[in-house]
Amino acid sequence: MPELPEVETIRRRLDPHVVGRTIAGLAVFDARVSEQSEAELRRLLVGARIVATGRRGKWLTLDLGERLMIVHLRMTGQLLLQPDHAQKGPRWTMDLDDGRRLWFYDQRRFGTLEVIGVDAAAERFGDMGVEPLSAEFGVAALRAQLAGRSAPLKAFLLDQRRLAGVGNIYADEVLFRARLHPLRKAGGVGPREAQRLHAAIIATLELAIEHEGSSVESFVDPAGERGSFQEILNVYQRTGAPCRVCGTPIKRVVISGRGTHFCPRCQRRR
Repeated sequence: MPELPEVETIRRRLDPHVVGRTIAGLAVFDARVSEQSEAELRRLLVGARIVATGRRGKWLTLDLGERLMIVHLRMTGQLLLQPDHAQKGPRWTMDLDDGRRLWFYDQRRFGTLEVIGVDAAAERFGDMGVEPLSAEFGVAALRAQLAGRSAPLKAFLLDQRRLAGVGNIYADEVLFRARLHPLRKAGGVGPREAQRLHAAIIATLELAIEHEGSSVESFVDPAGERGSFQEILNVYQRTGAPCRVCGTPIKRVVISGRGTHFCPRCQRRR
């Protein structure tokens, strides 16, 4: 599933091309993509001007002034911006007033599209945690979230109610960088370890954005280009490969139903 770095990459690539443009048309080819009908989506979108692009966790948003268009890529969603595209089977397309078109492809068909009023945005995202690249995410805020939690650190990082946008890939990479075992209880993390974890979260996400995301499976940016962070992954999907730091084979366990990768030497369990 595209995580914070991938969605942020899409937002940054779209921004100079769509902000200030007016939505000229919309076609929905798979009604399951939205709980709103095609007619309702057209009524809410066509003629609206895109004021800004945004992101909340793993959700991409387009600010239309009084309304907010929300796109969730889920597992295999791809949002491409081209005048034409040879690939068949988009779930929806959106025309802009400059003749270009946004195409939404989604092989596994889990992605979603919705339009809400801006006054409903706080409620819509109300149960989501802090943005890890925001000013609000300090060490103190992280320690407050960790306090008293009996869940493993891996499960804590995946909990969108605690931290918005971190998924399986970056949770593994964060814990390796912080030298913390994924099965450690979140509430047992000490002050110095919390500082390491905080720094690792920010550094990992910023580096992933710099590399334009991880194209482990189907992720591409709006121009159809792949990210490159998968080329420098330390532990994720490297089971049995030597640790890049100490040479110990990377291990894999399942935590909260998710495959989890770590170095048993660099990330000793205490």
